[in-house]
Amino acid sequence: MMKNFTKVEKKLWCFSMEVLLGTYILFPQNNILVLMASMIGITSLIFNAKGNPIGQCLMIIFSVMYGYVSWTFSYYGEMMTYLAMTAPMSIFALISWLKHPYQGNKQEVEVYQMKFNEYVWMIVWSIVVTGIFYVILKAWHTSSLFWSTVSITTSFIAVYLTYKRSAYYAIGYAMNDVILIILWTIVAFKNINDRLMVVCFSLFLMMDIYGFIQWKHMRRKQGGIENESINEKKKAMFE
Repeated sequence: MMKNFTKVEKKLWCFSMEVLLGTYILFPQNNILVLMASMIGITSLIFNAKGNPIGQCLMIIFSVMYGYVSWTFSYYGEMMTYLAMTAPMSIFALISWLKHPYQGNKQEVEVYQMKFNEYVWMIVWSIVVTGIFYVILKAWHTSSLFWSTVSITTSFIAVYLTYKRSAYYAIGYAMNDVILIILWTIVAFKNINDRLMVVCFSLFLMMDIYGFIQWKHMRRKQGGIENESINEKKKAMFE
């Protein structure tokens, strides 16, 4: 499986693992579950960058683990987001990716170009979901209510775009990473040993930016091959 990864991707993964382990060793009071979740999350992102459905399988596992960690910090917004939205949507995304392999290659999903009306529905649903979650989070006295609410919006956009197989899914997750860095920085200021989550989502941001670049390349490659086959068919018709 690793044979499909480039040297750059292997170096990115190894660098991320080393940073996570280094942070865990430097601040020994960090939760081992946070370290494990972070490693699984990083691995899922490198697979997602390749359009490999295994990434969605790992994202489901990460969502459950991260949801529990969020609950321990009273970040009920994060807990609900990942357990009630990201995990289920990752299952739907997994099914969608498996149903749309690129030219029969099960390790690369076919990139989809979303239509204008699909973006409109994404915005409408993100507003509705954010409104519903805001009411619940406020009633639960969620820590950092504003940022937790914004996180719900960015998370929904990210999982929606992932389900649709859009190259912009990584931008949605990158926006969410920035919000999560802010959320966990607030926690880290109170306890220096909780910096591992800040490091985790900083690495997520790096991976998601790489994922967007990779998916743009995939879209060009897939579009180029499709155009070549269309031109060949047209050529054959006139011969």
